[in-house]
Amino acid sequence: MVKRIRVAVVAALGIATLVAGPVTTASAGTNNVDPAVSSVSVNPNPIVVKGSETVKVVFTAETKDNASKVTGVIKPELGVETGFELAKDADLGSGKARWKYSKDFNRQSAPIKWTFRAVVGSSTVSTEFSVKQVYETDFDDIAAAPSVVDEGEWVTLSGVFRQNGASGWAVVPNARVHLAFRPLGGSYSRLPGSVETNGQGKFWLKARASKSGHWRAEYDGSSTRLGARSETDRVDVRAKARSSRIVGFGAGPGWVTEGDRLSVRGLLQLDAQHGWEGYRGQKVAILFRADGSSRWDQVDSGWTNRDGRFDVDVTARRSGHWRAEFRGADGVKGSSSDTDHVTVRKPEPAPEPERAASRVISFNASPEPVRYRKYLRFTGKLQVDDGGWEGYRAKVALYFKATSSKKWRYVKITTANGSGRLYTKTMAYGSGYWKFVFKGDDDFHGDSSRSDYVRVKR
Repeated sequence: MVKRIRVAVVAALGIATLVAGPVTTASAGTNNVDPAVSSVSVNPNPIVVKGSETVKVVFTAETKDNASKVTGVIKPELGVETGFELAKDADLGSGKARWKYSKDFNRQSAPIKWTFRAVVGSSTVSTEFSVKQVYETDFDDIAAAPSVVDEGEWVTLSGVFRQNGASGWAVVPNARVHLAFRPLGGSYSRLPGSVETNGQGKFWLKARASKSGHWRAEYDGSSTRLGARSETDRVDVRAKARSSRIVGFGAGPGWVTEGDRLSVRGLLQLDAQHGWEGYRGQKVAILFRADGSSRWDQVDSGWTNRDGRFDVDVTARRSGHWRAEFRGADGVKGSSSDTDHVTVRKPEPAPEPERAASRVISFNASPEPVRYRKYLRFTGKLQVDDGGWEGYRAKVALYFKATSSKKWRYVKITTANGSGRLYTKTMAYGSGYWKFVFKGDDDFHGDSSRSDYVRVKR
């Protein structure tokens, strides 16, 4: 009986073994592991978008067990999902692989937390990443006032601060703005003190002016805004009043006939940092006082050229004294020249007595060409027909006509010696024509030399 039971048990166990064998084989056939996502990453993270730039972001997933397809999904914390397919980037062996997808993030990308998940079949792995927007900033309506101040007075720089955010340009309140200054010929330095913009993004910065130069506003930036520097605005600072003077003044010729033109000229100078220098672009009044009078009357005016020189033509009516007067400018005191007397002769009512001829010959101006502000030398010969041509001692005037002018201007007087020889010199300031003019006298008619052109080189 016991033996039969044991056989039965053995038989039963044998049956169980035979049955279990196929089941185990079947189970081995269905034990294949499904492909899955092993890890995901986002590079860079956080994503920082500065101003209007675009940032390329790479989404990476690593898989195992021979995945053939990876789907990616990104989603902002408060937005909708965006799906995409990742492309295989590298085979890592043993059924593992790396997959990647690139996407551009820009100023329209929401600055919040995002989620990236990679999906392979039923396998999903996700990670979080964040987007930070660092917005572009700028200044508008920059103005420094007043534009001209006395040394030590206040200058106010005003403007509006804006940022180019997700909705476009808008004012920024409560932003701290600094003041910077650059003197003429120097570099920028930041001044002490700063202010915050008001609710409309406006600001006013104040400082005392010590030098002429350029003012600007500066913003240092923050975690959400780029720094900015405004355009500049210039303010000129008036220093203590400086002195001026008029030198080389003269009115000539010194003897003329009523109705003739006089040339009144001189040089206006400014007491500058390194000594006296020509004062350009300034108005100079020409005054006259008739002989026997104590009153000065303004007759005309002129403007100084780039060297500070002025030359004004006036009509001679009466004998008297001439002078020039500069009435000052911002930060510069006025000045007056010495006087110069001109004798004006009345025209002779009686017919002219018979006079002999004269001539000015052999006129020459040299060197040709000549350098700017170097001396030109003039030679010639004055002759009269007194039974034959012979040298004659008399005063002869030197005249000049600039290349761009139609008018001859008196320069100076020289005197021919007993042989009629002429020589004088003067500084050259511009290209043009030169000539000697003998006005004549009671015995001889006047005459003019030929003109000689000289080019002035700078």
